[in-house]
Amino acid sequence: MSEWDWGRPEELSARMDAFLVEGATCDKLEEVASPPYDRAALDGLGVTGVEFAAWKSRHPAALASDVVPLRAPDGVAAPDRVYRVDGEALFAALDIRRPLPFADGSVDWVYAEHLVEHVSLSDAIGWLTEVRRILAPGGVLRLTTPDLATYVDGYRQGSPFFPRHRSRLRAAGLGPPMPARRAFMFNQLFYLYGHRWLYDFDEMRYALSAAGFAPDTVERRSFRDGVRPDVADLDRVLRNDESLYVEVVKRDA
Repeated sequence: MSEWDWGRPEELSARMDAFLVEGATCDKLEEVASPPYDRAALDGLGVTGVEFAAWKSRHPAALASDVVPLRAPDGVAAPDRVYRVDGEALFAALDIRRPLPFADGSVDWVYAEHLVEHVSLSDAIGWLTEVRRILAPGGVLRLTTPDLATYVDGYRQGSPFFPRHRSRLRAAGLGPPMPARRAFMFNQLFYLYGHRWLYDFDEMRYALSAAGFAPDTVERRSFRDGVRPDVADLDRVLRNDESLYVEVVKRDA
């Protein structure tokens, strides 16, 4: 593969995909459960909620999940099965474009950071519909995603956001310095990370409403502020200046 070129989004996407696969490793995978999972099965595992787009969750009662399966020297995590990773956290390889292997009302919370933008709008609504199904009445869904409005403001008003974003990527060691051109900074949000659909608050509320959540229960939140502090604390500092934070509570009916 040629040297890093910010102007070649397809090449960079391939690099990032390879980086993810290489990073999905652990020392030991122990299968502890197989689908389907009802409330009793999850209670037995000590699981109250699911964190998507994570190989390991910081929440002590979480099932972490990602479409990229974890690999150990003696095998790879099979889809939908629950594994204990290195004797500690729980993980399942889940594809959000497919039905989730959980019973209705089986979890109290779901968290996903910078996930929903990586699938089409129709796939996102399908996944959100599944999330609503598996949430118990009163259950909380917390989503974070790149905020399109933040990028628009950065492009139109020249806010400090773009320089901060370039510095953050540079500190993370992702390639050479990112170009400072405003048009480039706006375009990279669409084309460099495998993004399929971008959201502002109104678009996210539309998707959640189409999935069956009551529109008046959809609330905009801020970094690490939410109905459940234990779930909101999963927000990562690295992305707090570009993220849209949204929560919705499933009503009883």
